[in-house]
Amino acid sequence: MKNKKTRSAYVGETTDVVTRINTHLKSEEKKQLSSVHFILSDLFHKSATLDLESNLIKYISADGQYNLQNGNLGISNHQYHEKKVYWDLFKDIWDELRQIGITRHSLDYINNSDLFKYSPYKSLSKEQIKGLRMILNCLLDDSAKVSLIHGGAGTGKSIMAIFLFKLLKTNLEDFNYADFDEDDEDLFLLLKKVKDKFKDLNMALVIPMASFRKTISNVFKNVNGLSGKMVIGPSDLAKNKYDLIIVDEGHRLRRRVNLGSYFGTFDTNCEKLNLDKFTSSELDWILMQSKKSIIFYDEYQSIKPSDTLKEKFKKLELESYTRVEKLKTQLRVRGGNNYIKLIHKLFDEPSKLPVGKYKTDDYEFYLFDDLSQMVDRIKKKDKLYGLSRMVAGYAWEWVSNKNPEAYDIIIGENQLKWNSVSVDWVNSTNSIDEVGCIHTTQGYDLNYTGVIIGPELDYDFESAKFIVDKQKYKDKNGKNSIQNEEELLNFIINIYKTILLRGIQGTYIYACNDNMRLFLSQFIQPFNLSIKQNPLQILDTPSESSIPFYDLTIAAGLFSELQELEKTKYIELDDINNKDDYFACTVTGESMNKIIPNGSICLFKKYTGGSRNGLITLVEGRNIMDLEFGSNYTIKEYSSKKITDEDGWHHEEIILLPKSNDPSFKPIILRDEGTIDFNIRGIFVKVLK
Repeated sequence: MKNKKTRSAYVGETTDVVTRINTHLKSEEKKQLSSVHFILSDLFHKSATLDLESNLIKYISADGQYNLQNGNLGISNHQYHEKKVYWDLFKDIWDELRQIGITRHSLDYINNSDLFKYSPYKSLSKEQIKGLRMILNCLLDDSAKVSLIHGGAGTGKSIMAIFLFKLLKTNLEDFNYADFDEDDEDLFLLLKKVKDKFKDLNMALVIPMASFRKTISNVFKNVNGLSGKMVIGPSDLAKNKYDLIIVDEGHRLRRRVNLGSYFGTFDTNCEKLNLDKFTSSELDWILMQSKKSIIFYDEYQSIKPSDTLKEKFKKLELESYTRVEKLKTQLRVRGGNNYIKLIHKLFDEPSKLPVGKYKTDDYEFYLFDDLSQMVDRIKKKDKLYGLSRMVAGYAWEWVSNKNPEAYDIIIGENQLKWNSVSVDWVNSTNSIDEVGCIHTTQGYDLNYTGVIIGPELDYDFESAKFIVDKQKYKDKNGKNSIQNEEELLNFIINIYKTILLRGIQGTYIYACNDNMRLFLSQFIQPFNLSIKQNPLQILDTPSESSIPFYDLTIAAGLFSELQELEKTKYIELDDINNKDDYFACTVTGESMNKIIPNGSICLFKKYTGGSRNGLITLVEGRNIMDLEFGSNYTIKEYSSKKITDEDGWHHEEIILLPKSNDPSFKPIILRDEGTIDFNIRGIFVKVLK
C-alpha cells in the first residue's frame, strides 16, 4: 500500500486480503494510502511469505523512495529449508519493483548504504532481544534509572540503539499481530505496558562523535516517525530535560581534559547544570538531564584522555538504580568471535599467544610487506564491493589540511593524504584515494579495511611487550596531559583494536616498524606468501577437491558441449565448499582489466537463477561477437531493462558493460531476439591467478 504524493507506504502479508484492507482502513494514517500492489505466487508458504515481508520492509525503507508506516518489532529472522531459493525469488521481485518505479536502487547499492546498515528495520539476535527485555523492564521499574549495555565493536550496539528509538516512537496500530510468535507476544505486551505508562516519551539519541552523529541524523530523516533533530550531541544536553536519553558510543563522552576549542562550551554547560567542571563529565550531564537513560558502552574503544574515565562507568554500574546487560556475539566481522579474540589477544596478551597463523575461508586477513600492494588491493575491493578504505594510526601530521597539494603520509615511494573532510569521510567522494583515522571511522562499518600501523607503536621481543614512541604520535589532544607512557600505550592499542574491527569481509595490515611486522608475521598470513605458496595445480583428470577448467577459445559449440570435451582440464582448490557449483576459465583481453587482468584464470559460480544486475557474468549467445574471445562468449558486467505488457514481463534490452581502462571498449547491447537467444553460464567470483 502506498501514496505517491506523500511518499508513504506500508508493507504487509496476509491470507485474507479483504479483511486486512478493511482493518487498515480503520487507521487514520493508512486511510491516506491511495493504491495497493499485490505480490502473489503459488510458491509462497507462511515462512517464505514472512521472510519476503521482512526483506521488503528492510530494503524499501533503505531505498528511500517511501517512508514506511510499519513498526519494527515484527521484523524476524525467519529460518527455513528453502531460504536461499526464496532470496533469489526476492531479487527478481525487487527488479520488477524497480521497473514500475516503486524502488530505485539495486540491492548491492542498498547493502552498502547507511540507510540500510543503520535502519531500525532489522531483526535482532537472541542476545539483543534479551537486552531489549531488560531495557523495557527497566523503563517500567520506578527504582531503575539507568540501563548500561556493554558490548564490543561489532556486537550491534548502534543497531540496537536505533531499533529501540524507533520502537518507542512507533504507534502500536502499526504492528501486525499475525507476525508474532509466543516470545514476540511477550515482548509486545512489555512494550504495550511501557507505552501505556509513558504515552509519548520526550526522547533524544546522543552520539558524541560529530561525524557519526551526522550519519545517523540523515538516517532518522528518512524513517517515518523520526526526525534528524532527535539526534543530538552532548553539548545540547544543557538546553532541555528528557524523559529518556539513549546514548550510543558512550565511551566517547568527554571530561575536561585536552578539549581544545570545546573547553568554553564544556565549562558553560557545567555552570548551567551547577556541576563542578573539574570533576564532572558529559556522563553526569546525561544522568542529570534524563529521568531514564540507556547507555551503550565499550571500555576498549576509549581512545583519548578526554574520554570519561572507565572508573566512572564502573561506579555507575554499582549503583542500585543501574541495570546491566552484556552483548558478546559478533554481528559485523565475518571472521566471527575467533577473529575478535585474536585481535584482543594480539594486543592484550602477546606473550601468551601460541604461534600459528590465523586462517579461515570466511575472512581475508593478511599482512603486507609492500604498502603500495595493500593500497592497490583496497582500491580493487572498493570497485568490486564498495566501502573499502585505508585507515592509519595517528602517526603523521595533517599537513594537507592547510596545504591541499601536500602529502601527509610518506612511506618509501608511497605518498598518501589524510581525510580531506572530517564529517562522514567514509562516504565522501575522495575517500578511496585518502587515508582515514580513528576519528573518521569509529562507529562505521567497512567491507574491507587496510590498516597502517604507524611508527609510534613497536614491539620489544626482549620484554615481550608493546612500546610507544610519544614523539611519533601526532594527535596533540590525544597525548597532551599524559605523563604515564603506559596510559598512552593503552589508548593507542585501543585505537588499533577499534580500526582492526571495522572490516566486514576482510582486514589488511601494513606495519611501519620491522619488529612490529616480524611480531605480527607469527600470527597473520603474509599476502605475498599466500599467493606464492599456493600455485594453481592444473590436472588432466578430476580429483575430490578439483573443479573443471574450461578453455573458451576452443569452444566450437555450446557450453554444454564444452563440458563434455575430453580436453577439459581440472584445477585443484582446497578453499571452497560445494565444488560442483564452480568452474574456472581463462579470461583474455583488456575489456575487463579494471577487475580482471588479461590472461587471468578466474573462478566462476554456475548460474542457477536470480537477479544478475550489477554482477560480472560469463555470457553465451549466437548474437554475441566478442573479438577478444573469438567465439560466442563474453565476460562483462550485466545490466538489463525490463518492460511489462499483457504477456507479463520480458527484457527490452540487455547491456553487457566492459570495465576497462581503455575507453575504446564499448558495451554490447542485445535487443529483440538477441535478448532471448543467450544464456548466463557463470557469475564471476574472483581471480585465481
